[in-house]
Amino acid sequence: MSAVVAEKTTLRAGAFGNATHLACRECGHQVDLGPFYACPECFGPLEVAYEFGEVTREQIEAGPANIWRYQALLPVPTDIQESPNTEPGFTRLLKADNLAAELGIANLWVKDDSTNPTNSFKDRVVACALSAARELGAKVFACPSTGNLANAVAAAGARAGIKTVVFIPSNLEQPKQVNSAVFTESLVAVNGNYDDVNKLASEIAGEEDGWAFVNVNVRPFYAEGSKTLGFEIAEQLGWRLPDQIVIPVASGSQLTKVHKAFQELIKLGLVEDKPYRVFGAQAAGCSPVSVAYKAGVDAIRPVKPDTIAKSLAIGNPADGIYVLDICRETGGAVEDVTDDEVRDGIVLLARTEGIFTETAGGTTVAVLKKLTESGQLDTSLETVVINTGHGLKTLDAVSGSVGPAATIEPSYAAFAATGIA
Repeated sequence: MSAVVAEKTTLRAGAFGNATHLACRECGHQVDLGPFYACPECFGPLEVAYEFGEVTREQIEAGPANIWRYQALLPVPTDIQESPNTEPGFTRLLKADNLAAELGIANLWVKDDSTNPTNSFKDRVVACALSAARELGAKVFACPSTGNLANAVAAAGARAGIKTVVFIPSNLEQPKQVNSAVFTESLVAVNGNYDDVNKLASEIAGEEDGWAFVNVNVRPFYAEGSKTLGFEIAEQLGWRLPDQIVIPVASGSQLTKVHKAFQELIKLGLVEDKPYRVFGAQAAGCSPVSVAYKAGVDAIRPVKPDTIAKSLAIGNPADGIYVLDICRETGGAVEDVTDDEVRDGIVLLARTEGIFTETAGGTTVAVLKKLTESGQLDTSLETVVINTGHGLKTLDAVSGSVGPAATIEPSYAAFAATGIA
């Protein structure tokens, strides 16, 4: 592990809010709050544990219209709003009646995270990671990324006035490369896939002092940001949980943390305890969790990604086994779709609800359709599907599938001949 703490030797009081320690998800061993991500006893992953005290709906509703309304439920200080950040979150929950009618679902919502500051849900997790990096005295804010995370880290670092270095696969979609390079001069393209980039980041984190890699050595704090998706969905539904939710799976962290959010809301008495089903969505070209689910096994066999859904192209997902546990325990499933189905999903969401999603969202919508057609998803129940990013980031995915219906001369006769009227 790297020595993230550069100049500070002790944490200020309340640096991580109501968080009390880090706990191993495998053996339960407790570790002090700090730049640690692997259990020293069993090498299992660490996550943040809390003592919340009383948290009320009224307290939350009185907060700002961003993720900091949930400050009491996150590992951030009470004065988090005073620190420059991109203030992500509280994105719209859209009633998707047109898409529902198309798929035969009685009650459907889209949680549209494409309107975050850098147009993806990654702004949420980065905001929490940035807070941890500040409190730990980090001098460099960094990440390995499939694109969206690089955008979010570069923008957040610029806003906070901290040096950022972001690492991406060299074959990443050009719009995502530009969306990172515009915020930082230290964009590093690596020949290899995301798992190669992540391995390099882990090596650098072990060698360089004062570097906070958001999804490596401050990962426990970073991951907590995904809980805010679950908090918002429940609040926007009138403080209730949906019956079913479909979530894209890359590392698997988002799915596990949305589930964690629902469980925390139940324990705090903020929502009624009720059963809900969690479904995971993957692209067939990188579907190790879906393959394991269908085979009925617990082990995730790493794969080499080959899909247009590059933001989901993590061949060795860190939280894959936990995704399996949650989907099985809740009565959900993990499903995958082909690249052609991903493209169809993008167009379907755009032409029914006016939402242009990137390939990850196309994957999730396509999986929603597949689950409906196969009968795995109950069409009579209230369902939420998550759109994690904007389609302008992955234009190449559909540029060959959509375009002018006709190219005509500037005359009414030419227009009439198209048959569009």
